[in-house]
Amino acid sequence: MDSRTKGIGRQSLIIAAASFMLIAAAVGAGAFGGASVDDLQDGALSAQGSYLAPAGPAFSIWSLIYIGLIAYTVWQALPAQRQDARQQAVGGWIAASMVLNGLWLVTARFLTLWLTVVVIALLLAVLARVIVVLGRFPARNLADRILTDGANGLHFGWVTIATVANTAAWLTQIAPESWAEAADAWAIAVLVVVLVIGAAAAWATGRIAPALATAWGLAWLAVGRLTGEPESTPTAIIAIIVAVLLVVAGVVAVLRRRARSAQSTSR
Repeated sequence: MDSRTKGIGRQSLIIAAASFMLIAAAVGAGAFGGASVDDLQDGALSAQGSYLAPAGPAFSIWSLIYIGLIAYTVWQALPAQRQDARQQAVGGWIAASMVLNGLWLVTARFLTLWLTVVVIALLLAVLARVIVVLGRFPARNLADRILTDGANGLHFGWVTIATVANTAAWLTQIAPESWAEAADAWAIAVLVVVLVIGAAAAWATGRIAPALATAWGLAWLAVGRLTGEPESTPTAIIAIIVAVLLVVAGVVAVLRRRARSAQSTSR
């Protein structure tokens, strides 16, 4: 199979994956009837589902993510991207992330809570792979940087905090009541892990999008713990601190990437 045929196959795969994602998201979100996402799984996935659930407005970021992924799908389908080495390396992984994205909502609506944890963990792992691959192939131009790195970076950053919230919701459902006494400590420990993951992603890619998306989720997590149930001031404070540190890490990573690029150009 020549490179041109492989390129067309990859472009078609991404278009098919994006189409599945949008249809599955519409079905899963109740666009054709049924309960809202907040009410699925007996409310476990709502803003009150756990100590690590962001407040409701945080989820508006999905609109931006979907717009970005749709724009990326259209852009990558252009002839100019057909044999691009960067798109060849990352396209299959991005397609897989889109399929898992749609599958999560279908799982949340029709299957069980623990299966949503499995699906979102797989989605996070695939998006982490996308971030790693993008870090190995510099963006060719501004459109590539915005649509490939930006859209997928936002996707990864948000799914990082969504995975935490989803897993916490499941554990809240199955854990013994005695665990509630240490809920703050567990929440803070998990937020430290989120900081490590987010900082590593920023350092690997030199992009700020993942950090911004995670920080957005953390900021609304803090709002949820300060103004809603379950209330937890310590968790909110740590969430705000981690959000600020992630943005700083993202800015430093961008400046580092630009400095290295300038040094390479001057040689």
